[in-house]
Amino acid sequence: MNKKKLMAAVASVAVVATLFAGCASKSNDKTTTDNKTSDKKVMVGLSTDEGGLNDKSFNQAADTGIKKAKDEFKFDYKAVESKSKDDYESNLDALVSEKANLVVGVGFQMSDAVKNAASKHTDVNFAIVDSAVDAANVRSILFKEQDGSFLMGVIAGKMAGTGKVGFIGGKDMELIQKFEAGFAAGVKAVNPTAAEDLIGRKTVQYVDSFTDAAKGKEAAKNLINAGCTVIYHAAGGAGEGMFQAVQEANKNGKKVWAIGVDMDQAVTLPQYADVILSSMIKKVDFATYQAAKDIVNGTFKAGTVELGLKEGGIDIAGTSSKNTPKDVLDLVAKYQAAVKDGKITVPTKPADVKAFAPAAVQ
Repeated sequence: MNKKKLMAAVASVAVVATLFAGCASKSNDKTTTDNKTSDKKVMVGLSTDEGGLNDKSFNQAADTGIKKAKDEFKFDYKAVESKSKDDYESNLDALVSEKANLVVGVGFQMSDAVKNAASKHTDVNFAIVDSAVDAANVRSILFKEQDGSFLMGVIAGKMAGTGKVGFIGGKDMELIQKFEAGFAAGVKAVNPTAAEDLIGRKTVQYVDSFTDAAKGKEAAKNLINAGCTVIYHAAGGAGEGMFQAVQEANKNGKKVWAIGVDMDQAVTLPQYADVILSSMIKKVDFATYQAAKDIVNGTFKAGTVELGLKEGGIDIAGTSSKNTPKDVLDLVAKYQAAVKDGKITVPTKPADVKAFAPAAVQ
């Protein structure tokens, strides 16, 4: 790494560290001081949503972050999986009963469960990923998914050529629409023609699942048949079906690319690496690592923290250069800098993409 890149990396880490240090609002400025390892053994618990620990996505990333902290700080850790929504609150309560000092709920679908559990167990700290819960003992961890999705759109727009670009979402709701909007905006920035059907939602499919790979595969087949040559998903485990469909299409003579999400899916799903251009990295692992570290050090603060490109919470996959040309990645770097610098504000709603006019990059 050259000196310039090293200094940029150091600066990024410093920004994120500062953000976490002051993530609490004044009304929720509750700092835990009684959970240091020097005083007593710390216990951290995590409950997944329906995707499970091995979803190759954000549940797995959350687990990875806490395991890293466990190895470093030597606390007890237990992770439980939710098989259905009915398990959410009971799983959280069970972790509290096992004397957890911090209980982490993964996913926006756990919002009500975390709110209820935090209300019942005011002496326990909680964290939730992808949702905001206003409580004095809850850290809400949000991400600017639109930022990273915008960069994926730049890649898709450049690689689509004269083809169309498609998007597959898990559920048609505000959170996943941030992925859709950012992606469409990125495509529009570099290939307005390819963005037309995406903006009009003609090449957008929601599968109403984050676990059903068969639905993801069927949606991808539909998009490929509609002329899409690049498809991006934000559908959790259902997205694996997209990779299957894209790989099969290539074996049958078509040229189609896929883009992953949350983790570097060319690494977590190596069997599909040959068709993956990039993945939008959502650093859930860093956020959960930091929450666990703060509990151990007695510096945990409640409140809401939101992480994007500027804060170092969003990135593109390290394997992107395998299938994405250097000139495209150089352009992505320019757009990444423009978003970080505030020159480009990426829309969060699909309806706002039509009016989006990105600043020129140099």
